[in-house]
Amino acid sequence: MAGLLENISQLSGAILLICAVYYYFHFKKIKKERKLTAMERTVYVLTQIAIFLWMGSNLILFLDRIY
Repeated sequence: MAGLLENISQLSGAILLICAVYYYFHFKKIKKERKLTAMERTVYVLTQIAIFLWMGSNLILFLDRIY
């Protein structure tokens, strides 16, 4: 059961990462065409932070399993 929950967690994390990367590039394209609104700018920054937090947490979990 724990293995299934871990797999679901990994899958949901991957899906969220894909969506975050999509929005990051989408906002980057919009940014070239016009200024971002305050809400778009906030989502753009939060997306960048979320990607790095997700990568960092997975790296720490990976390193924890090794040692």
